[in-house]
Amino acid sequence: MKTFILGGGCFWCLDAVYQKTKGVSSVVSGYIGGDLPNPDYYSVCSGMTGHAEVVAVTFDDDTIPAETVLDMFFALHDPTTLNRQGYDVGTQYRSSMFYVDDEEKMLFEDAIERNQALWDRPIVTEVTRASMFYPAEEFHQNYYAKNPHAGYCHVIINPKLAKARKYYSAWLDS
Repeated sequence: MKTFILGGGCFWCLDAVYQKTKGVSSVVSGYIGGDLPNPDYYSVCSGMTGHAEVVAVTFDDDTIPAETVLDMFFALHDPTTLNRQGYDVGTQYRSSMFYVDDEEKMLFEDAIERNQALWDRPIVTEVTRASMFYPAEEFHQNYYAKNPHAGYCHVIINPKLAKARKYYSAWLDS
């Protein structure tokens, strides 16, 4: 089992897709990369803590290759926008990857290089050594499954799920 800590804007979007991905055993929304111990959603949203909204995706790399998990990440958000994803603006929404060792750092850097060909502008995804990960409040865990009729889910998450189904249907549960 491997765990990647990835930030691609609001954690609800990545969570929704990875929850449906074959070989993924756990997705935990949380915060990482800041200075404040035990941050909460409101402090992170202030932009003053330095944390990013992320998901910790635990998966069986015998079932789904690490490269596929990372390629999905680059397909699900715009890694060329600095501190922004759609209407979500601020450093907490930065495109980010947090590595635990040199091997993982190389996997992340290789994924950036591999996926750059898909984008007209340079990828600005931050690759940083992982610091303390703080799980987000229960309200944020598996948000899409708990709130499928919420406006944010219809307008923002559903198109990302459709894109994932288009390009990664072999890896998604039906």
